[in-house]
Amino acid sequence: MKILVVEDEPKTGDYLKQGLVEAGFVVDLVRNGTDGLHLALTEGYDLAILDVMLPGLDGWGILAGMRRARKDLPVLFLSARDQVEDRVKGLELGADDYLVKPFAFSELLARVRTLLRRGGKASAAEFLQAADLELDLLRRRVIRAGQRIDLTAKEFSLLELLLRRQGEVLPRSLIASQVWDMNFDSDTNVIEVAMRRLRAKVDDAFEPKLIRTVRGMGYVLEDPNCAH
Repeated sequence: MKILVVEDEPKTGDYLKQGLVEAGFVVDLVRNGTDGLHLALTEGYDLAILDVMLPGLDGWGILAGMRRARKDLPVLFLSARDQVEDRVKGLELGADDYLVKPFAFSELLARVRTLLRRGGKASAAEFLQAADLELDLLRRRVIRAGQRIDLTAKEFSLLELLLRRQGEVLPRSLIASQVWDMNFDSDTNVIEVAMRRLRAKVDDAFEPKLIRTVRGMGYVLEDPNCAH
């Protein structure tokens, strides 16, 4: 599998290339949008990972040029701009997924593999749901039993991870790498505090309870009415 990475930050670009090569992919890395579009149109890639803010031509421009040329290549956007409008714009232009910096490489790799399995035919899911709890990814909105629930950015990311992996027991180390940065000290009680606050908002006043602690292992979100 061959991947094109267009990223102008040297450290980020080198980090992505090294990680993807170690995961078994062939990777071309370029630092500006003009070269990125040229390679996207002339080489045979299975996936493109595009930074939004680039010299020469931004990520939106690369994607628009690819779609004008009827190049149906799956695209994953990377951006430090965590704005709803940016995510909506990327998806409307035909991107397949959108990952906000900073991110854990393990999450990027999981999304890359998902997109490659799909062949780029399906867009990123806009909603995640369990029982009467619904998370709207584009509008960054959480609703349970018809009630709007306000979450902090970290709580939203934590709930998104739990919903994406619902039914799986997630160890604290995985939660630390996915929701906090990779250097997070998992010996602190930050995860426990965040989880307690999240449960107070999305579980305490509702039935059934969806989030539970698995002693000595981690946390799991699942609908007990649907659990096997």
